[in-house]
Amino acid sequence: MENYYLTEILILLAATIIAVPLFQRLGLGSVLGYLSAGAVIGPWGLGFISEVEDIRHIAEFGVVFLLFIIGIEISPARLKKMRKMVFGLGTAQLVVTGIAISGVSLLFGFSPKTSIIIGFGLALSSTAFGLQILTERGEMGTVHGNASFSVLLLQDLAVVPLLTLVLLLAADNTALEGATYEVAEAVIVIAAVILFGRYFLSPILRLVATHGTAEVFTAAAVLAVLGTAWLMEEAGLSLALGAFLAGLMMADSQYRHQVVADIEPFRGILLGLFFMGVGMSIDFGLISEYGVLIVAVVAGLLSVKAAILWALCRLARIPRVDSARVALLLSQSGEFGFVLFGLASANGLLDDGLFQLLTLVVATTMITTPLMANLGHYLNERAVKRARRRHDVSVDHLDASLPHVIIAGFGRVGRRVAKILMARSIPYVAIESDADRVLEGRRNEFEVFYGDSSQIDVLKAAGAGNARALVCTLDNVVPAVRLVSVMRQEYPDVTIYARGRDSQHCDQLRQAGASVAISETLESSIQIGGTVLVDMGVEEEDAAAVLEAFRKDYYR
Repeated sequence: MENYYLTEILILLAATIIAVPLFQRLGLGSVLGYLSAGAVIGPWGLGFISEVEDIRHIAEFGVVFLLFIIGIEISPARLKKMRKMVFGLGTAQLVVTGIAISGVSLLFGFSPKTSIIIGFGLALSSTAFGLQILTERGEMGTVHGNASFSVLLLQDLAVVPLLTLVLLLAADNTALEGATYEVAEAVIVIAAVILFGRYFLSPILRLVATHGTAEVFTAAAVLAVLGTAWLMEEAGLSLALGAFLAGLMMADSQYRHQVVADIEPFRGILLGLFFMGVGMSIDFGLISEYGVLIVAVVAGLLSVKAAILWALCRLARIPRVDSARVALLLSQSGEFGFVLFGLASANGLLDDGLFQLLTLVVATTMITTPLMANLGHYLNERAVKRARRRHDVSVDHLDASLPHVIIAGFGRVGRRVAKILMARSIPYVAIESDADRVLEGRRNEFEVFYGDSSQIDVLKAAGAGNARALVCTLDNVVPAVRLVSVMRQEYPDVTIYARGRDSQHCDQLRQAGASVAISETLESSIQIGGTVLVDMGVEEEDAAAVLEAFRKDYYR
């Protein structure tokens, strides 16, 4: 028996190290590599592994640890800001999509109860696939990443209501009391977990960190994650939601970075197993028997879900390209569909044939997720290329009678300068040569345009002749000096404010014609030093005098 499990482990590891690097090399991503490896070695492929359920039960903890890390990276303050997106867009997606698919099911002759189960089961998307792809590509903090996460979080919150709905549809009227009890129990457990995390978790971790070893601290972190997930499951919620709450409770903890470092290895290995388990569950015999039907259902489902979600994202004022990326990424069905359909089948709401078909549809749509995400990425790249081709610097939005400011470079510094000007309604034009930054700025309603700010034609298009000032925030030394030089030669009356990295860079900018050159190194050190002086008991006026003298000496 031990050798049997060892053989399975060796097969899984070998398939992983062959398939995943290959698919990453082909630009298809690691998720599709795991899926393909699972399909090949699973019972419906070469048959190297036959007991898929055992692997899937263990691999589910990969999703748990993924949601924990997502939670720990999102502070409660950020989650509070996202509440409109979560409960607005997320609720709309679930309700509208569920009703639409239920309606289609009714048209195909299914009973109302069965149609409701099918509709809301297929309306769910895959948290594991969606968040893994966003995390892998570093897109969690983007516009489409935030929207996708909001929808997935609402779906996890809907676990208890949907399970309760299945039980109500399967039982008589006396089930209402039991369903109400389950919802109340879930609310109480969530409240208890939040209170425990807020008042007791950090002291416990501090005690373990002070008196225990590194291994004990890791064990405590894993216990916190799995314990919270277990409590949520006992209350009828999902393991993933419990892990997310555990992460959220540690988001502001001083131990968060160490906890993430301890949990990360478990997440990577187990999540890979989860994706391989999905690949192993694909029944190629059933696909060959009902191939045309399955292809039609999968294509129809992806199209309906994507169309609805795109429309809802546009109503939520999410930019067109980002709406398309959200719609494509979440067009599949999710792992919770297996649970929902399994419960419905056990309670007589779905016959065995329909249950197997729905399970296969869910698994097949999950496999399409990396491909749909790649399609969304392709659409975004096309939009970026169009931005690069289009010389769209314009001053049409400005009042010609008012002087304006030109911001060259729209990174972190340029964006903050724009916000400051907007706070006092001072008109500006921002120029950026990175098309991704241009698109991101436009999506957030900044007046930023694509172009090379050191080219005289671009400066003219930005209205340099009527500008009051130019703010140069470019990172690279050579382009920044070139821009200042061109601007001073062509428009000698314009005040030029330039950002320099250090004193040497500031000297170059002033020699090129900058009216004011400010060192980011100096200003950050002055801010820190001034705060330290005041905290050490120095009077604010004396501290300000010291800093001013230091500043004058630096710029001399």
